[in-house]
Amino acid sequence: MAFSVPQLTKDNYKNWCTKMKALLGSQDAWEMVEKGYVEPEDEATLMENQRQSLRESRKKDKKALFLTYQGLDEATFEIVGAATTSRQAWEFLQKAYKGIDKVKKIRLQSLRSDFETLQMKDSESIVDYFTRVIVIVNQLRRNGKTLTNVRVVEKVLRSLDPKFVFVVAAIKESKDLEEATIEEIMGSLQVYKKKLNRRKEEKPLEQVLQTKLTTKEDYGRTQERA
Repeated sequence: MAFSVPQLTKDNYKNWCTKMKALLGSQDAWEMVEKGYVEPEDEATLMENQRQSLRESRKKDKKALFLTYQGLDEATFEIVGAATTSRQAWEFLQKAYKGIDKVKKIRLQSLRSDFETLQMKDSESIVDYFTRVIVIVNQLRRNGKTLTNVRVVEKVLRSLDPKFVFVVAAIKESKDLEEATIEEIMGSLQVYKKKLNRRKEEKPLEQVLQTKLTTKEDYGRTQERA
């Protein structure tokens, strides 16, 4: 029966171990990884049944070692290349990935802090801020942190520039935040921002028209007096 060997990556060590344990167990080879076996100092002194048992252990161990190799890329193979038994190979991997896990935990703590302290800057555009949020969220998720969409949306709404306070209130009233996506929130804010910009553009025009009207009225009054 054909089977595929799970591939080890920098992010899936624990899951890979679980899958490999099942695979090696199905091939009657996991015991070699878990307990190993002892090579005799002098094989010639062994009884025939002991030699047979040793041959079986060596065969199982080589099978476990070969299947373990099959799950590694070239770079990771270098970590275990000097191993002479499957148990030793797994010990090498465990030491290497403990270090990786430690770095990953430190990185995750840093990303959590970045997420919790997110705040839109005064000079930051909507697109730039949302891009910054999405980058941090994606990095958190890649490092194993579970973040629901609603948590991300709520964080964004709390951290926006105060000038968006009215549109934030409108979004909360009109949308189900459990269903809303960060892209929808960004779209709503961009529409609101365009309206604000349009009003700013219209205001100077109104002022010019008002000035002209006032000037015309003043001129009319002057003519009447004359």
